Amino acid sequence: MTQDAPVPQATPAAIDRYLTHLRVERRLAARTLAIYDDALRRLSRQAQAAGAALDAVEPQQVRRWAAQLHGAGLSPRSVALHLSAWRGFYRWLGRDAAVQANPVEGVRAPKAAKPLPKALAVDQSVALAEHRGTGNAALEARDACIVELLYGSGLRIAELVGLDVRASAAARGWIDVPGAEAHVLGKGSKRRSVPIGSAARAAIAAWLPLRELLAGSEQPALIVGRNGTRLTASQIRSRLKMRAIEAGITSHVHPHMLRHSFASHLLQSSGDLRAVQELLGHANISTTQVYTKLDFQHLAKVYDAAHPRARRR
Repeated sequence: MTQDAPVPQATPAAIDRYLTHLRVERRLAARTLAIYDDALRRLSRQAQAAGAALDAVEPQQVRRWAAQLHGAGLSPRSVALHLSAWRGFYRWLGRDAAVQANPVEGVRAPKAAKPLPKALAVDQSVALAEHRGTGNAALEARDACIVELLYGSGLRIAELVGLDVRASAAARGWIDVPGAEAHVLGKGSKRRSVPIGSAARAAIAAWLPLRELLAGSEQPALIVGRNGTRLTASQIRSRLKMRAIEAGITSHVHPHMLRHSFASHLLQSSGDLRAVQELLGHANISTTQVYTKLDFQHLAKVYDAAHPRARRR
């Protein structure tokens, strides 16, 4: 702060000076400034309603105000933004001893509920897998292979990208068609083997002869593009999105959604959480347990639709 600049005081007028500091010295974007402005005006109103001076605000008051914001409908993320703005304001005041302590330090926003992974319905997954476009025959066969491995084996996108047609010292992963297995390198550089179902094996068998027309003999990648090079994750996402649209699926379909669908549908059928954990390559069972919630949602829908006592009149 320059010598001639006013010394901050913990008053509502200080909010204007702090916003000027953010705009001129910190050069925050207009949108961010608007968020800070709104949050700090709320702080001023809350303090005024409580009969508290801004320099006498206590941490318990900040916690109560944050809870009130959440109760009024603000999301945990929005409450966190408000707390961040308040915290920064008091930190700025504290640089010149306008306040003795920052009442927002240590105050946390409500925990955001972790959204459940989105999975396709079984009929949508089957429709996507069985869709046959009218484009280039080789690329259509390749895309069918992509879907079968993502949905049929629950591979991550990076694991699919890293698959080679055969094992080698340099291979990150490879397929063993006779053994009906895919050997992949997962998170944390952990290797695992997953079964390849009959539909995936048929898709791979249809794709391999056509792949040879695109890829040179030195190219090890299983999934290649028109130019014969290994397809990237971004390219696979784009192809999958287009295929879903062609198949008439309105949801935004991405590779991880097919992995979620694999896990959810397998758990619905088997109820074997440990097996699903192994197939997905999760280090902790708690990561896999999210699919039990999806499974319960499925059961709840069946109950609501079928049980006489569940029907709404």
